[in-house]
Amino acid sequence: MALVPAFLSVVFVVRNQSHQLEKLLSESIQRISSLAVDYELIVVDNASDDESVSTLKMLVDENGLPNLQVYALSQEVDADTASWVGLENALGDFISVVDPLADDLSFLPTMLEKALSGADVVFAKNKKSAAQGLAYRSASAIFNRLYKSFSGIHLAKEAPRYRVLSKRVVNFILQHSHPALTDRHLPTAGGFTRTHLDYDAAPKFSRPKPLGESIERGMRLLVSTTRAPMRLVTTLSLFGAGANLMYSMYIVAVGLFKTDVAPGWISLSLQQSGMFFLISLVLLVLGEYILHMASLSSEGPLYHVAQEFTSARLTSREKLNIEERHVQTTHMPRSSPAQAD
Repeated sequence: MALVPAFLSVVFVVRNQSHQLEKLLSESIQRISSLAVDYELIVVDNASDDESVSTLKMLVDENGLPNLQVYALSQEVDADTASWVGLENALGDFISVVDPLADDLSFLPTMLEKALSGADVVFAKNKKSAAQGLAYRSASAIFNRLYKSFSGIHLAKEAPRYRVLSKRVVNFILQHSHPALTDRHLPTAGGFTRTHLDYDAAPKFSRPKPLGESIERGMRLLVSTTRAPMRLVTTLSLFGAGANLMYSMYIVAVGLFKTDVAPGWISLSLQQSGMFFLISLVLLVLGEYILHMASLSSEGPLYHVAQEFTSARLTSREKLNIEERHVQTTHMPRSSPAQAD
């Protein structure tokens, strides 16, 4: 594949991988440099507690790797937020989000070809993904079916993490109030031209995903990207209000047509049903408003970049040529007065 006449940005998210960072990034830059005329490799260190940051500082000095951009986070965040740190700061015409230990970087040229042919979003799914536990697989299947029924998108199949995005897709995501929460599904739901590809490659490293963190991230994504859960709450509130109203009517009918009613039952039951009826109405009216206000209220940024450093050597600067033009002046012999006459 010839060099693409575009700027390519590749985003890696790493954590506690100091022992293999240099080899991993060196091999990755060697592959990426053969794809595009200009490129950058953005590494987001997700608050590593080993020597990763020191290693990355060494790799961006004058004798280190070219076109390497590093963002070291001060505290650990979820994978989607960490990926968005790289996407938000990418300068490329095309941006690829890659898990260096799970995704096959050698498949990137195929994805880039599809992007050059006009696809704004190119998704790639590895058929040989890392094996997970039974509990995680069960929870994932339930979540994907639930999310599919609410939003019409099966995240695992239709929006995998390995992707190539055009710059205008990233600009579109930036317009959302919480892009770090919604960048997973917006490329699929935004109406952009997209392509889905499958490949087979054994992951370099198999790591179990924490079930609790995945459930929390899934619920947050579910609530922030679809109104269906809120509609479910309001529907249940409406059902509760209607049920209590019918129960109140039943109590009145019992009081009118039955004589052997326990003393105080009618008044106590009407009081309870009336109270639950009012509570259901309050939830029905205010539920969506409360959730909307909660989503707008922010306790602070989702991430904070503690350190930022860039390669001292950039190949784009090495490609700049300064041409000196030497203008040769031809001196014409002046005519003598006699010749002029």
